[in-house]
Amino acid sequence: MGRTREYDEDAVLSRAMHTFRRQGYTGVSIKMLEQSTGLKSGSIYHSYGDKAGLFAAAFAHYIRTVLARRIADHAPESAGLAGLRALFVSLMHEPHGTAFGCLITNSAVEFGGTDEGPPAGVATGLRMLSELFTDRLQAARSAGELRESVDPAITSLGLLALYQGLLVLVRAGWDREALETLVNDAFDDLERVDR
Repeated sequence: MGRTREYDEDAVLSRAMHTFRRQGYTGVSIKMLEQSTGLKSGSIYHSYGDKAGLFAAAFAHYIRTVLARRIADHAPESAGLAGLRALFVSLMHEPHGTAFGCLITNSAVEFGGTDEGPPAGVATGLRMLSELFTDRLQAARSAGELRESVDPAITSLGLLALYQGLLVLVRAGWDREALETLVNDAFDDLERVDR
């Protein structure tokens, strides 16, 4: 029978997640993970196998607690096109003024072009966003909110590129007010003008 974990796993995964968001995967050592999580290296290896295992667990935690929560808070199904707009605007207003960036975006950039390619969490997160955008745009079409010329499938790809680009620019310290104007202009272009 294996040992039970004697720590708050959500807290450990949150701390590891933020460490990877700030430093990237390659920039994080086991020593840094010991310091940020409060676990000793033996506990990290016993619980997660290695740094890669902890990264995968922290990535899944990010999808569940950051991305899924952001979607639920800002773009629930009932919110329509206005909810999607609110989701995009929320990117300019990180809690506590932090700019750790998106673990999906950061990892796509860090691992892109490498032999191993991006971790599985990148594809999971991007697919989740793409499906969300397509679903909300199709619902907006059915509700008569969407401009007739807008193709939900093509536009969802454009929104995914805008979403990821915004995250990069926010992390780089770009003027958030200008980015918010860009978001509002993009969504104004999607909405039907004769409603």
